Amino acid sequence: MSTKIKFEIEFPIHASPHMLYQYFGTPSGLSEWFADNVNSRGEVFTFIWDGSEEKAKVLQERPEEKIKFKWLDGEDDKSFFEFRIEVDEITKDVSLIVTDFAEEDEIEESKMFWENQIDELKHTIGA
Repeated sequence: MSTKIKFEIEFPIHASPHMLYQYFGTPSGLSEWFADNVNSRGEVFTFIWDGSEEKAKVLQERPEEKIKFKWLDGEDDKSFFEFRIEVDEITKDVSLIVTDFAEEDEIEESKMFWENQIDELKHTIGA
């Protein structure tokens, strides 16, 4: 098994941290842009796409700041995906930083996936 490589992508978003967090810190928010449906039982979120399910556990959460998930497929203990909000202290510009892991030959594809997903998020929130 090859090692996955960590990458981060930053997306400027014209939305308040409070509003933005609702779209990735809650199952209903994630259902609007990330998956067809999302359910949660405690710390475990179930993401549903075209009838298939993937489960992820919340590893860390700071409301209105960040949430970190780990897929429960058992493949890679170190990999996770995270949504983190950063606000520039001077300009007050809001950025969403996505951290994820991918195989070396799949990093560009994964970045394109996130760019498409975040475009969908921006469209959903009108940012």
